[in-house]
Order: sequence, then C-alpha cells, then structure tokens
Amino acid sequence: MELRMVHSFLESSAAERPDKVALVHDGERVSYRLLNRSANRLAAFLVQRGVLPGDRVVILLANGVKYVASYYGILKAGAVAVPLNVETGQETLGRLLDELQPAGVILEQGAGFLLQQLPLAPGSVRFVLAADASFPVCEPRLIWGWDEALGGEELPEGVRAVPPEALASIIYTSGSTGQPKGVMLTHRNIVSNTRSIVEYLRLTESDIQMVVLPFFYVMGKSLLNTHMAVGGTVVINNNFAYTASVIRQMAEEGVTGFSGVPSTYAYLLHRSPLASFRDRLPSLRYCTQAGGHMPREIKERLLQVLPPHTKLFIMYGATEAAARLTYVEPERLSEKLGSIGRAIPGVTVRVLGPRGEEMAEGECGELVASGSNIMLGYWNDPEATARVLDADGYHTGDLGYRDADGYLYVTGRKDHLLKVGGHRIDPQEVEEVLMSSGVLLEVVVLGLDDPLLGKKLVALAVPLNGNPSDRTLLSFCHARLPRHKVPGEIRLVAALPKYSSGKIDRASCLGLCA
Repeated sequence: MELRMVHSFLESSAAERPDKVALVHDGERVSYRLLNRSANRLAAFLVQRGVLPGDRVVILLANGVKYVASYYGILKAGAVAVPLNVETGQETLGRLLDELQPAGVILEQGAGFLLQQLPLAPGSVRFVLAADASFPVCEPRLIWGWDEALGGEELPEGVRAVPPEALASIIYTSGSTGQPKGVMLTHRNIVSNTRSIVEYLRLTESDIQMVVLPFFYVMGKSLLNTHMAVGGTVVINNNFAYTASVIRQMAEEGVTGFSGVPSTYAYLLHRSPLASFRDRLPSLRYCTQAGGHMPREIKERLLQVLPPHTKLFIMYGATEAAARLTYVEPERLSEKLGSIGRAIPGVTVRVLGPRGEEMAEGECGELVASGSNIMLGYWNDPEATARVLDADGYHTGDLGYRDADGYLYVTGRKDHLLKVGGHRIDPQEVEEVLMSSGVLLEVVVLGLDDPLLGKKLVALAVPLNGNPSDRTLLSFCHARLPRHKVPGEIRLVAALPKYSSGKIDRASCLGLCA
C-alpha cells in the first residue's frame, strides 16, 4: 500500500464512509464528513494566517471534537502539531513556547489564562485560536474565536502535501526519566506504526474505541490514528475519575476496545463495577495495556474479571517509537505473563551488551529498537538525541533479556537502578513482590539518600481496603526477598502522584518522602 500522510487516514475514511460516526463526546456524535470538513477549514485558517510547512502549532485542548479537528487540520496545512498538557504550569509553558517558537496556539479558556500572562513577542506567535467562546478577545488581530476561524472556505485536500519524511508532530515525554523532551515524529513514523497496530489488533470499521487517555500522550494519539485509519468510532470520556460512568458508557455504546496504563486497570479492578458488568459488555473484543510495567497480580486478576470473550493485549513501547514496539499475543499471555512479547510488524528489538554485541538467550542487556517508526530525534537537543540514537537504533534505556521462544522481558531501567549498601537493586522487582500481597492498589519503591548505605529503600503504598500494617508488609517481603532488597520503610498513603497519562510521577513521590 502506498505510504500516506497521517491526515490521509481521516480523508480516506471520510471519502469511503462520510456519514459514519467518527467521534462520540458528551452527547455529540460527529460524522467523518463533518470532522474532515472542520479540519479542512482549520487548515485554510492556518494558511491564511501565514502558517508555512514545518511551522509548529501548539494545541492546548482537552480531548474532544475540537482537539481532533485541530490535530488533523494542522497536518493538512503541512504544519507540525505540538500537543501539550492543558495542565502545564506557567513556568514550564513559557519555557516550551520559547523552545518551540510556534506560529500559533490553539487553546481553551483554562490554558488561555496562562498564555495571557506570558510575553508574546511581536512577529513570533501569529495567532491564538480560542476554542472556548467565552475567551476574552483583548487582541482582535491576534486572538480569534473558533466559529470565526472555521467560518471560511475549506482548504482543498492535497494543496499542502509534504513528503513522508516531513515532521508531523512533536510529542513531549512525561519527564519520568528527567526533563521532558520533545520527540520529533515524521508522517512516516506515525503512519508505519499505525498500520502495524491495526494489523496485530485486527482493527476494522466495526471497532469502537473508548478513550480515557489524553491525546497529548502518545498512546492516546495512537488510539485516535488507528481508528481513523480503519473508519472506526472513537468514544471520548474525560471523566475516568468516575469509573462507573465509563463502564456504563462502554456498555451503552457497544465499545469493542478499551486501553489504559497500569493504574487505569488497577482502578478499574478495585474502584469500578467492572466485575458486575461482565455480562453487559458483549461487544468488548479486546483490552490493551502499555505505559509501563503492570504487576503480575493485576494481569491475573484482569484475566479473571474481564468477560471471557475479551482478549487482553500486553504491550510495550515509547514516545520515541511513535508509540508501539512489542506485544504479547493474548493466546500466549498466561504462558508468558511476565513478558512484553515480541516485536510488532515492521519493528526489530534486540538485546545488546555494552559494546553493541547481541546478547545470547537469557542474558541481560539493553533493549534496542529499529524500524520506520523510530523518531528523528529530540527537538533542539542534539546531545540527548545522540545518547539514544545510533547505528544500532533507539536505545530504550530498559534492561531485559530474550527467552528461548524469542519473547522479551524487561527487568528494569538503567536509570532506575539503586545502589543500596553495595548492591544494585531494581525497584520494579520489589514493587512486584509487594503487589503480590494482594492488599495494595499500587506501590512505588524509591531510593532515599542515606549516609551509610548510599541509598535506602522506601516504599509508598496505597492500600486496597482498611490499613494493612507496615510490619505485615515488611514480613511479607522478608519471606520473599533477600534482606538487602527489603524496604527499610513502607509508608501507607491515600494516593500516588501521577502524570495526566496515569503513569506514576516518581519525582513527586520522592517529594512526599522529603
């Protein structure tokens, strides 16, 4: 099949099934025809504002119809879509805008307040498009309302064609391993990964995806692109804090797919009526999980609680890989419960030693990936790019090994290893043991500075019900771990700090221990 641009997924589906529902959000049902028309009008507005191919346009919107129209509209104009978290603080937003030098910003009222506090240099930001009608228009030559901007003609499709190697999007990492970095993804990167995901999940136009992950997060973005590619339907629900309403809507809409990170599924299992809804989810064909290591206890529980016909896909990826690298076939999940699976179509993942040598079966090394989905590099950061990209491919920073069947296992991260009393310890191993106690919702193991040991292990744990004593949990660890791997302290907390993607924010967790 001929390689296409990312926005071609929307254009093709709109041509083939114009009246099909593309998006469902807060009672609004938008067809492919209307969604594509909005994106074309947004693209025309950008061109009229002087946006050129390669210019960056920042999106500061929550998941919704306007977000999707903005994303594809920016791409249709040949520009680069830069989605940012709407909860980005003023200082960070200022730094990112200075780094990106965007031609324009599309935002809603909450983010607009932040933007108004920042000095916008004349001649840099050419427009601010306010998706919220109540946004105060104090600079009429700079700030435009949504209805006004989309009130003109549509940009004819193909007018701003760019090559597949052109930059399509800059997606910022969560910063879980340091300062957030802008990952540069081309049209080829995103298109190739989208096609691979469609292939192994066997997605069709009949699929209806429930999206609770933010679109500025690379996994959320892949849910959007894969379903636009096949002409499916995306159901947007921004109220995951009310898990019962999410499960209820899944039943009402006949959702076929649900996706989340480990904490998503922990809360579905223990803070939602998922088990009691098993018989009301006859259409739920599959669930997918990525976004970090999910404890064995949660996987086992999910296999028991999900409807018997629902397949569970455990996946592994990175923002730098546009998002997916490996998956475990559901048929082999029980057998390979601790594995991240094998590489998806079009991707190669090898286990390499410190000199770039390929490690033998069962030997630990770094997971290094290659394929047409791997990023160009980090925006304006050649040094960080050089640290992870070389002739071997993308160095994930994850340590692991391959078994006799070719399945990959992650044992930890190079930058998360803790040195405690001369021993190198991977927190993930300790977290896995604590979760196997069955009395915790989630846990994180951290290393605090210690004058004698260098680092001492401290666990922050969220109990499921009641208050299990820390002494009971420590005894549980002593029975299953060597003494040097047992946390020196276990602190019970009501919740763990998280990024908007749902991934645990380790830096903020360290702050709780201070």
